[in-house]
Formats: sequence, C-alpha cells, structure tokens
Amino acid sequence: MTWRAQTLALAALSMAASACGPMSLPPADLVIINGKEPESLDTVIINGQADGRIVSSLFEGLTRRNGAGETEPGLAKRWSIREDGREYRFYLREGLRWSDGSALTAEDILYSWRRVLEPASACEYSGILYCVRRAKAFHRGEITDFGEVGLRVESPLTLAVSLNQSTPYFLDICAFPTLAAVPKKLIERHGDRWLLQSGVPVSGAYTLDFWRLNDRVRLAKNLNYWDRGNVVSEVVDILPTSHPGAALNLYETGAADIIWDRELIPTELVRILRHRPDFHTADFFGTYFLRINTDEAPFQDPRVRRALALSIRRQRIVEKITGAGERIARHLVPPGVSGYESPEGLAYDPAAARELLKDAGFPNGKGFPPVDYLFNSSKLNEQIAVEIQSMWRENLSVKTNLRQLEWKAYLQDQRGLRYGVSRSSWLGDYLDPQTFLEVFASHNGNNRTGWKHAAYDALLEQANSAITAPTRMQRFRQAEEILVEREVPIIPLYFYTTMECYAPNRIIGIQSNVRAEHPIRLIGRTFPRIEE
Repeated sequence: MTWRAQTLALAALSMAASACGPMSLPPADLVIINGKEPESLDTVIINGQADGRIVSSLFEGLTRRNGAGETEPGLAKRWSIREDGREYRFYLREGLRWSDGSALTAEDILYSWRRVLEPASACEYSGILYCVRRAKAFHRGEITDFGEVGLRVESPLTLAVSLNQSTPYFLDICAFPTLAAVPKKLIERHGDRWLLQSGVPVSGAYTLDFWRLNDRVRLAKNLNYWDRGNVVSEVVDILPTSHPGAALNLYETGAADIIWDRELIPTELVRILRHRPDFHTADFFGTYFLRINTDEAPFQDPRVRRALALSIRRQRIVEKITGAGERIARHLVPPGVSGYESPEGLAYDPAAARELLKDAGFPNGKGFPPVDYLFNSSKLNEQIAVEIQSMWRENLSVKTNLRQLEWKAYLQDQRGLRYGVSRSSWLGDYLDPQTFLEVFASHNGNNRTGWKHAAYDALLEQANSAITAPTRMQRFRQAEEILVEREVPIIPLYFYTTMECYAPNRIIGIQSNVRAEHPIRLIGRTFPRIEE
C-alpha cells in the first residue's frame, strides 16, 4: 500500500459520519481548511487564530503582514516617528476606498480604534492599545472624553498617535486584525448585527460573499482594494471543521488545497505524515498551557497550583502524544525573542509536589476535591487531558473529571471561570515578551484565571516604561518568574510547532515563518481548480 493510500484509508476510518462536505456551488479558486467554525468575524470579538485569518482578509489596518510574517505598509503608505519613538504620524494612501466605493479616511481608523477601547465593546484585546497615551484610562472609565486619548485626525489622510513611551512593537500592533478599519456607518446603523447585513463594506483584500454555518465562509476579491493587482485568488472558500479525519479526507481527495491548524492532523498519523513532502513543520511562536481558576477552592493556594505543575511530566506528553517535534515548556514565552531569556520554570518533581500538597492540608491527596478539567473538542486535547489525569492520580492521588465542550461553549465557560483547570494556548501577536505576559495582567480581558497580582502588574508597567532594552527585559523576566515559578496561575506544557498541509508544486504564496502568518491574498494554485 502506498503512503497516500495508507493515509487515505486511515483518514476514512477516523472521519466522522457527520463530517461536512462541499455544497453544490461553483468551485472556488482556493479551498482552505481553517479549523473551528468562527466565533465571530467582528474585529472586537475575535479571539482565535482561525477567526483572525479570515478577518485579516476582510479588514486591513494601517500596516499588514507580508508572506514572511513581517510588518509592511497597509492602508498607510508611510509614517514618521518623532520624540524618541513616542509620536507617530501615519499618512494614508490617496484614493483609498471601501469595497462599496465610498472613501476610506483617517476618521475610519480613529473610529475603529475607539471602538476597541470603548468599555461597552468588552473587547478582550483592548489592552493592545494601552501603549497609546491615556487609552487605558479611557478604557477603564477613568476618563470619558476620548479627546484626551493620544489619537488625532490631522487631515482626511493623516492620523497622529501619541504613545506613553517608545514602543518597539507598535507597528506590529497596527497590523493586528483587532485594529483594522471597520465601517462606522453600518455598525452605527445595525449595532451588533452589522455583519449580518448583505454587502458589508470591507477595507481588506476580500469581500464576504457569504458565511454559511457548518459549511464555509466564501471570500471574493475586493475590486476596490488598493493592492488588488497583487491578490492572487479571485474566490476563496474557508471550510470549518474540528474533526481531523474529515479534514484529512477533504485534503487527500482534492476537495481542499490546504490544512491549517495542528489540531486538524490526526494524532495517530502525525509520525507518518510529518515525513511527507506536502506536510510542513516548523517552530511556532505559541505555547500550550493550562489555566487554573484561582477563584475556586482549593486553587486559591499557590502551593496547590505549584503541586499540580510539579507533578506533570511534560516529556511524556510530547513524546507519547504530540509527536511533531514540540519542545517542552516550563515557562510561557517561547524562545526566539532577541535579548530575552525566560526563567527556568518548574521541572517535574512529584516528591516536592506531594510535600506542597501536604503543607496545603491534603496529605496524599486526602480531602482534595475532584478537579474539573475543561478542554475543547479535539483528539489531541483529549489525549493530553487523559495523560494529565493519570499523572495527577499517580503522583498526587487527586481525581480529575474531564469535561469536553465544543469551541464556543468552551470559550464561554473559560471566560466565565466555570472550570477548575482549563486547557489553553496563546499565540504571540508580535515578537516581544509583552504579547504573552500582558495576558495575565489583572485587568486583561484574556486573563481568564481570576488571578490578580499587584507586583506582577507593577513589573509589566516598569518594563513598558523602561528607558533601556536590558532593563525592560529584566523586568519582564522578573514578572515571568512570578507567573510560572511562584504564583503559577498557569502551567506551561509545550511550545507549538506548526503543521501545515499543502503540495508545494500545486500551491504558491506560502512562506514558512515563526508566526505562521500566511496572508490569503498571496496564496493561489498553480493550475485552476475544476468542478468535480
């Protein structure tokens, strides 16, 4: 049996009977399996990588990503930087248009950023703009006059931005999909239902042709996009599925061109597939970890949280389950940030874990309540959960109840702190420790642990206001020590590797990079897709 026949047979065996297949539609030029059904396509609501890929194709910001994952001019053709990196002026391109042909101006950027900061928006990524002068105060309701925030429209094509201090990653932030330009008039007219309207004006390379739940999101080339001449594919289908067998079957039969998302590769096939020329693996700027609900007994006690961490043998997880060359993680920030070195974190030490649990009042696990372990549907997440359940039972005599939910329900329970321990991950938005460590600041909407620590918050503030780069990195390291060694509201497990499926002789426009940023506008087939 050939390797292709072998993997097709295995995929068919693991495919769910309910797996979605293509509808009767004219064929798209490019078909991508993107992971879970999007939670939303609203810039202030999106939270996951799968949602962000689509939104980045629909809406663009002042800057954007190129194929190498680097930041380049987007809606802004250029910018100037003054006052030691604290003052930016962005100069928009002449003749910018929304997809409906109406003018796109600096006022649209100002509105879109204000919407992120409005407390009523409840945007979990609002903290990404805290580097802007008085943005944090406005978001927290400490001031109500938006005119005090360091954002000012100087002309229809000029936006001035004042920062609290020099922010090396600010241009990277401007490419983040949360800060993309969205249509003010439509949102003000329809509120939360604006994306349900037909013909939504977009600022990016593609328009939203339609979004059919449990079927696909279809994108069509935006003929009013400023860079439309470099958009490769006219029509792109984004297929949602959370079932690895279904994803692999669609790919192997030619119904899809690309699989994005490591969780869509059947775990039992990883060791076979990773050696194929159309399966691509690389280090990725992301971490798989566990959140601990510090509002729930007995997890308020740091000794308990440290005991749980010390009793996990990470090497067993990456060798026995993940199998794609992942490196174990004892700290949150992945390697690769220039000038930064994370603390060592907590190594596997079950004897020390038992002593900590005894000191916390649970000798040999006696009296310890069952742990409610929450994870989203995925064979990989399930296998990791079962392994950790076994480790905690063997090392601590602690019982763990596993609770699996679909993506949206899982997010709701995690946000509502309806869990004891929750499977989690974070993917860096820019190459800086801040993109990981800021998540667990007390007021960050993505924290989702209940954990608040004044010294940790203060170190992040000191890092962000530090004059020299070494001092900044030192403060970040001190903060990470609190996070992963002393307080432990999270337990890092391993650093991600990407695993993407596409045939290099059939697909163009994908470049390997540590962010796994692959703008859809640059991707296409080397020959047309035909209707089967």
